[in-house]
Amino acid sequence: MLELDDIQSGVLRPRPTPYVATYILLRIDDRKAGRELMRRLCSVVSSAAHPERPAAECWVSVSLTHSGLEALGVPRDSLDSFAWEFRQGMAARAKALGDEGESSPEHWESPLGTSDVHVVLTALSPDQARLDAALERAGVALRELGGVQALWRQDCHALSTEREPFGFRDGISHPAVEGSGIPGSNPHEAPLKAGEFVLGYPDETGNLPPMPQPDVLGRNGTYIVFRKLHQRVAAFRQYLRQSASRPGDEELLAAKMMGRWRSGAPLALCPHHDDPALGADPRRNNDFHYADDATGYKTPPGSHARRANPRDASVAGVVRLHRMIRRGTAYGSELPEGVLEDDGAERGLMFAFIGSHLGRQFEFVQSEWINGGEFLGLGEAKDPLVGAHDGSGEFTYPRRPIPRCLKGLSRFVVTRGGEYGFMPGLRALRWLADLRT
Repeated sequence: MLELDDIQSGVLRPRPTPYVATYILLRIDDRKAGRELMRRLCSVVSSAAHPERPAAECWVSVSLTHSGLEALGVPRDSLDSFAWEFRQGMAARAKALGDEGESSPEHWESPLGTSDVHVVLTALSPDQARLDAALERAGVALRELGGVQALWRQDCHALSTEREPFGFRDGISHPAVEGSGIPGSNPHEAPLKAGEFVLGYPDETGNLPPMPQPDVLGRNGTYIVFRKLHQRVAAFRQYLRQSASRPGDEELLAAKMMGRWRSGAPLALCPHHDDPALGADPRRNNDFHYADDATGYKTPPGSHARRANPRDASVAGVVRLHRMIRRGTAYGSELPEGVLEDDGAERGLMFAFIGSHLGRQFEFVQSEWINGGEFLGLGEAKDPLVGAHDGSGEFTYPRRPIPRCLKGLSRFVVTRGGEYGFMPGLRALRWLADLRT
């Protein structure tokens, strides 16, 4: 049984809709102050127990980077027991993740990707009033606590369309986790073993994932990936306009690249036309397979949605070993509908990916499924929407009598920064607070 009262609520719970969110980065300058912060946060961070309570939709989560654990004085043998990707940090993993060129760490927002980032506070809520109350509780923990500095803040909010900046309905898919009491969104997907997302439990291989030591530190914790992704909305719209061969073709091209219509309706269920009612229905908009569409006449194998989660499609590897909990929140203003010129504003998504295996979950999907195509038999073809393109990218989708090939894909999504974090259990927070060395 999952020890829900020791697992942070933000680990298992899907993002509310609509939502508001805030991300705050902290630096620990004084070890004692950092430990006192951990103690205070124990009364701010809620557990995953009682998922049916309305208050469970609003939560504050705390994560620590490897540098943050060092700043708290965690013993070296414990630090060395964490996943090696986490110990390196996201900036050091840039090449493997496709964060090169304008997405490389040298261009990231300060202090993202530096050793100054120690703590990541995340607050998420269905409305501003409850978010403000949650942030006030976190503020109380920080108030009059010298030796801990707030360095960076990102506020996010649901757009008026309740879609992401490119215009697609977001937050549709969420896996079920055994023992969580929270249903998944795909009725065809059996609940995944808890160890895929929470340390201390068997995963899909039947084994216990490697866990930081001592047990009190690692158990009921997990790894979390934060990514700030700038979206070039105008460039995406221009590309669709230039590539369209007839009126109305832009929406079809966008759907083929995503694997869903912008309404959220999946191509697997309505391949020829949009169905907004289907897209808005959470009982139906994730109720589909890919195995009956092996060629991809409905949903192209290289589309974003099918790459990120191939479901029951025949691909190289075991899909269930690469599942993650994904949580995206939009930042910045909307580019008005129909505008094709870039207004210079910052807009995009703050993404969080949660899983017990940084290597075979986030990094594998990012390097092999998003920025590669071998697992699909597509050679070096990248994800048409979020892949690391250089202006010469191509996206081909099956069509009768001949496939259609879109050329000249550029980078529509630019990495502005990110961090690898460890989200400890509540007992681990108290253990960190009680460190004495």
